[in-house]
Amino acid sequence: MRLNRRTLLATAAAAGMAPGLGLAAGHEPLKVGFIYVGPVGDYGWSYEHDQGRQAIEAHFGDRVQTTYLESIPEGPDAERAIRQLAQSGHGLIFTTSFGFMNPTMRVAEQFPEVKFEHATGYQRADNVATYSGRFYEGRAVIGHIAGRMTKSNIIGYIGSFPIPEVVRGINAAFIAARKANPDVQFKIVWANTWFDPAKEADAANALIQQGADVIMQHTDSPAAMTIAEEQGIYAFGQASDMMQFGPNARLSSIIDNWAPYYIERTQAVLDGTWTSTDTWGGIASGMTEIGEFRNMPDDVAAEAQAIADSISSGAYHPFTGPINRQDGSAWLAEGETADDGTLLGMNFYVEGIEGELPQ
Repeated sequence: MRLNRRTLLATAAAAGMAPGLGLAAGHEPLKVGFIYVGPVGDYGWSYEHDQGRQAIEAHFGDRVQTTYLESIPEGPDAERAIRQLAQSGHGLIFTTSFGFMNPTMRVAEQFPEVKFEHATGYQRADNVATYSGRFYEGRAVIGHIAGRMTKSNIIGYIGSFPIPEVVRGINAAFIAARKANPDVQFKIVWANTWFDPAKEADAANALIQQGADVIMQHTDSPAAMTIAEEQGIYAFGQASDMMQFGPNARLSSIIDNWAPYYIERTQAVLDGTWTSTDTWGGIASGMTEIGEFRNMPDDVAAEAQAIADSISSGAYHPFTGPINRQDGSAWLAEGETADDGTLLGMNFYVEGIEGELPQ
């Protein structure tokens, strides 16, 4: 169940920083910082992380003070932003994009007393934890829906960057779509951005021109959903529900629910029990949620729910063999499931996906 979240009341302060409210006189709150790759109003990835930040404020009140920096590019700007938070007394800092990994590690080494949490990365230290959602589980659910709902048998997919997280999602969606519809083809356009509504809209239009009547995405804005609504085709919400941008187009969504994790980790710092951990939460834990099924026949919705339930219970793994790599070489044997290490480093397409994976 999604936690209740109160409306953001903080106003922008110097250098684009927005402090949380609710401080009690004479009380030193824990300062919790967030670095976002996109704007909090992207209605996708950064929006959902900020919903989690607001949940911290609502839960802890004057025991915490939160700060966020938004639209921080991955690279040198990220390192400066993370250091800015560490230097200004933040005891817990969440860095919420894959490209923030190396900057996080460098700053963490300089501030060993600060606790850092990096989303979607794999490098850890005594004061650096990692966390992510098993988004590929959601991709399997919506991939099945896409395979059942397409009439053209062409599904369009907008990728951000060819990192394992995104490649893993494409493969999971394709495998599920092909099981539902053996005639399905995927057309993939790489936007090379996490958030750029214009580029995402161009990618959606390009896929429609190639015959796609269902669009999936691993980018952060609702631009593709808006285009799908305009063009009378189908799409899925990414990171958040996005229903309002395509009431007739949206079939379902993958929703990132960070609030419980953020509250748990903040509590650990307050209690003095925080340790460096690696968390990968999926449908079962509630970190990865599947949005309401809409605009589809009841039997398709029932099938999708059954897949989600099976993944949640552990009865089914989206990467269960037999599965070959794109070149036809064997990867997973009959009944074999992929281990987390392979999934975390996935750098190949599975058999049946056309086109070359950018390097």
